Amino acid sequence: MNYLFVILLLTNFLKTVGIIVLIYLVIRFVGRLLFPIIVKKAVNNMQARQSTYAQRKEEGEVTVEKKAGQQGRHSNTQGEYVDFEEVN
Repeated sequence: MNYLFVILLLTNFLKTVGIIVLIYLVIRFVGRLLFPIIVKKAVNNMQARQSTYAQRKEEGEVTVEKKAGQQGRHSNTQGEYVDFEEVN
């Protein structure tokens, strides 16, 4: 009776190990197929964001962007005037 129990235990253990190895191999195979697609999509997305940001800026234009929810001390969007003197 004990031998039968040991044989059944080993059989179930080997089935479990086989299923785990099979799942691991399937995940590796699918990962190799999908990883380049995901990376390419992310790179294209970042390039698109960068190009829209570059097109939005004009040469010589300076803007200050604040995070959402962050408020400054002044409600004036023009900023404050600072007088300066050119030094040669």
